[in-house]
Amino acid sequence: MDVRTLLFLFAFIPSLEKVRWVAKGGSLKVDGTTNVNKFSCQVRDYNHPDTLTFYPAPQSVQMSGSVKLPVMSFDCMNGAMTDGLRKALNAKEFPRLSITFLSLEKYPVLKSAEESIRGTVNIEMAGVSKKVAVNYRILMDDQQVIHLVGNQTILFTSFGLIPPRKLGGMIRTDDQLQVEFHISFKVLKD
Repeated sequence: MDVRTLLFLFAFIPSLEKVRWVAKGGSLKVDGTTNVNKFSCQVRDYNHPDTLTFYPAPQSVQMSGSVKLPVMSFDCMNGAMTDGLRKALNAKEFPRLSITFLSLEKYPVLKSAEESIRGTVNIEMAGVSKKVAVNYRILMDDQQVIHLVGNQTILFTSFGLIPPRKLGGMIRTDDQLQVEFHISFKVLKD
């Protein structure tokens, strides 16, 4: 890579120093289907002050930081489905679902226009960890709040979990779940 290319790449990174974002709130939504209907479960109002740290580099951005969501906070707007999901995720033994942020393909521009960026996270669910590619939408609103929305399809079985069943197996949850998390951040000034 020549010097001009490096200078061009560095022009889009606000600093070669680490950058930190502190979480201001968020939510997690899981959409799935059964052989009977569709369902949507959410963890709303996640408000722990977790911090993400970005280490910009020319080829990608390494990250550290995680969010730990309480599995018992999942609400599917249906008592049987909520109980089934919590049981499938083994909430009593593993009360937290953890998303650890690993990398982004580039540091976001942070403007009001939505930007799509791919990244990598590690999801730990029911004691099993998997590295997962995530599609992000990132934008900054007028109050300088960064909205990080990530989504990806995951499978119960890739985490060693059995999809919930009800009524003696007559209602079966499909293996595939669409997961979307939305976390709001502010850039932390040193």
